Amino acid sequence: RIFLSIQFVSIKNIYVWHDHSNENIDRHLNSIPLPQASLPTMPKILIIASNHGDLAGKPNGTYLPELTHAVEVFAAEGIEYDLASPKGGKIPGYGEDADDVTKKLLADAEFAARLESTKCLEDVDGSLYDAIFYPGGYGLLFDLSENATAHKLVTAAYESQKPIAAVCHGPAALAKIKLADGETLLIADKEVTGFTREEEVAMGTLEAIPYLLEERMMEGGAIYRKKAAWKELVVVDGLLITGQNPQSAHGVGKALAAMLKKE
Repeated sequence: RIFLSIQFVSIKNIYVWHDHSNENIDRHLNSIPLPQASLPTMPKILIIASNHGDLAGKPNGTYLPELTHAVEVFAAEGIEYDLASPKGGKIPGYGEDADDVTKKLLADAEFAARLESTKCLEDVDGSLYDAIFYPGGYGLLFDLSENATAHKLVTAAYESQKPIAAVCHGPAALAKIKLADGETLLIADKEVTGFTREEEVAMGTLEAIPYLLEERMMEGGAIYRKKAAWKELVVVDGLLITGQNPQSAHGVGKALAAMLKKE
């Protein structure tokens, strides 16, 4: 009896609304909250670059093609990114005229503005990002290989099952990072690559750099892989993605994008 009474009231109300005007029906329908379709969130990468701008008195910093070729991949895959550095602000770079990809991106006002106004690492909320990427260049050998703030961001990301990528000299920033237990090195027993001794010799930089990347990676217990100088090599071991040289920047970007798309 109660069930029939409730149904009767509902039908009566609908009948009255219809009898008066369609406006009442529209007003009623518009008042009903509809489920909101959630838009898929795009992955976002934290790119960490150096503020150190010279090598043996010559302009240096981030080797820009290693940044631009990765960013080109991210843009094509619909992946967002932020640039950060130890001090924030403008990051120095070199290799502006290396190739068409780099020239095109540097001519883009939005990208150029990002290079002028990177986030300070101290102000970065790592939880907002799905991955971390280090482009190379000699600068980071001096201000990122032992940067405690960057180390904490990478450790937290890795322990949260987020991929970590680096190319050329970029892996130098990973060599001394310890995991949450405070003892195990991130690269220990991992297959990695990075700028080789042969490539340093070819560049004539052995006397200018504070350490040899190849040796530091092996000292940290990594399984170091390499090809002949200037040959592309991308090594993926679990969440860790590394590239040997500038020729590997595009491949590292593709590997990172693919890993993010699988999540």
